[in-house]
Amino acid sequence: MGHIVWFEHYTSADRGLVGGKNASLGELTCAGLPVPPGFAVTAAAYSQARDAAGLTGRLAALVAAADPDRAESVAEAGRLARDLVASMPLPGHLDTEVRRAYALLCDRCSARDVPVAVRSSATCEDQPDASFAGEHDSYLWVRGAGDVLSYLRQCWASLFTDRAICYRRQMGYPETGLAMSVVVQKMVQPRAAGVAFTLNPRDGDRSQVAIDASWGFGEAVVGGEVNPDSFLVDKVIGEVSLRIVSHKDVEYRLTGAGRVESAPVDRARQDIPSLTDEEIKAVAALARRAEKHYGCPQDVEWAVEAGPDGAGGPAAGAPGADACTVLLLQSRPETVWSRKPPRRAATAGGSYMDSIVSTLVAPLHAKRASDNH
Repeated sequence: MGHIVWFEHYTSADRGLVGGKNASLGELTCAGLPVPPGFAVTAAAYSQARDAAGLTGRLAALVAAADPDRAESVAEAGRLARDLVASMPLPGHLDTEVRRAYALLCDRCSARDVPVAVRSSATCEDQPDASFAGEHDSYLWVRGAGDVLSYLRQCWASLFTDRAICYRRQMGYPETGLAMSVVVQKMVQPRAAGVAFTLNPRDGDRSQVAIDASWGFGEAVVGGEVNPDSFLVDKVIGEVSLRIVSHKDVEYRLTGAGRVESAPVDRARQDIPSLTDEEIKAVAALARRAEKHYGCPQDVEWAVEAGPDGAGGPAAGAPGADACTVLLLQSRPETVWSRKPPRRAATAGGSYMDSIVSTLVAPLHAKRASDNH
């Protein structure tokens, strides 16, 4: 059995092999949403590489010996475990599979050594009460098969970050069967990026889409390093109902050395909107497509990719200066307000508009919770 699952070939039978993040990307791709192309390296690849290197028992012993009440004990165990995984050799057939898949992705993108994101997609993230956000590693703008293989191992090694070890111990998750799938996906070089919720996260209002946006790659928004622009879009009339333009002094962008790094925003863009109204509406429409597919409110990561004349550089900063495409980078269920009963926006005998809002708040055709993600 192979260890590569292309997003467009994903089926529900693959979910246990690829982890939640890859499963979402595969499902959204198959649903026709604009997801950058890529593939999953299955969790079985990690298990085989670990076993072939004779590390199974050593890793288990290191984690078992770590005392979660002593930070230095966890740190030492984690460091040793990560070093072992990051340096372990890959079986020849697995090395060949990953190299071939990356070469095919380069061909599909008509680019030599196409830049990719290499992201963790741990199977333990699929536990119903799990919250592993930020505990496993991701790497941006990786180029060349050799580097893809190196960062693949780094993602595997992030199973043993100090936070991940302590969290699994705290939640009582067993170390046996622990595995990691990895995303390899064509990089987007965005002019602006951010997150969107298909409800208002301040009050749970499901008739609105809430968008946070800033310049460059979305890491500044997701990591809380910048105070983003905030927008609300009304689902009924499709108009922008609220705009808050913030002072934005930091962005992540591609450097001349081929690395994605934090950098100051040039003065001309610090206090202007990072999105035009047309782009705000396009992001909202994309988020609603994801919500319609899954049948429940979504937490979406997105990016506006600049056209070829404006790709990447600060000169491309003015909104609408170049042709742009809105791309979906990730979608997951919103987990705070979605657990509460939806508020009814209309009662019997209400107005026609009330009935429209009511349907938006409590969709008639929502999927069962067991069907989601």
